Amino acid sequence: MSKSDKKKNHYVNNEKFFEEMVKWKDLVIEAENSDEPKPPVNNYIGECFLEIAKHLSHKPNFINYPYKDEMISDGIENCIMYCHNFNPEKSKNPFSYFTQIIYYAFLRRIEKEKKQSFIKYKLLENSNDGNIQRWLNQNYYESDSDSMENKDIFSNKEKVKKDLNLNDIDLTKYVSKKKKKK
Repeated sequence: MSKSDKKKNHYVNNEKFFEEMVKWKDLVIEAENSDEPKPPVNNYIGECFLEIAKHLSHKPNFINYPYKDEMISDGIENCIMYCHNFNPEKSKNPFSYFTQIIYYAFLRRIEKEKKQSFIKYKLLENSNDGNIQRWLNQNYYESDSDSMENKDIFSNKEKVKKDLNLNDIDLTKYVSKKKKKK
């Protein structure tokens, strides 16, 4: 396979991306010197952010999350927020710079969603007054409600943890620490 064939397979052309970033960075410096607001990124740079985020979301460590769209959105938002920090004098590889920004945005989103799942789990667990059980029987279970009426939804905490994508580390991490009274 020739080098030209290899270059066609990349979804972001790093050289062109770098050139566009240098042009945009020059506009940002110009705007800062004349006390004007920063110019928006151009379409090509925005498309590169989108492509990087989409392809990174298909990696094995991010593929099975149900909130993948939120992860992609967070990644693009962080790229736009911090693209002015890219320094073309230090690095000629904007692809790796923005991939790292998106990667850490994904990790932050996963952490937020796990925390929300834990909160939902604890709310369900603490408000087991029968109303939730009746609602689940009417709306969630496909079988007749008589067979599910006597089952407690919290009898199998392992299933609930699995359904909410939680593990024991998450449960211990988000449990509120009780303060000792003096």
